[in-house]
Amino acid sequence: MKRFHIAISTFNIDESVKDYTRRLGTEPVSVIAGEYALWRTETLNVSIRQDPTTPSGALRHLGWEDPEATGFSSDTDCNGILWERFAARHQNDEILEIWPNAKIGS
Repeated sequence: MKRFHIAISTFNIDESVKDYTRRLGTEPVSVIAGEYALWRTETLNVSIRQDPTTPSGALRHLGWEDPEATGFSSDTDCNGILWERFAARHQNDEILEIWPNAKIGS
């Protein structure tokens, strides 16, 4: 089953982790202190990233976590929104490439 992916920018990762954990009803599967968090629910894949160059709450990109994806791909829609398609393992690899000591749950 595909999970809808949404990536959002934040200025306050700690506050955002608490808020999104409450909203999504589950703990994140990965938290990189001061930088990033990822949740996977049955239908959603939500990531937040602290980024001082992007307005807090701004959409970073959308996409699909698709277990049938053979690689990471992306394209831009007619509105200029970046859409990504990837399997969970591709996203996990990307996280570990950026943050080699990250812990990632299922």
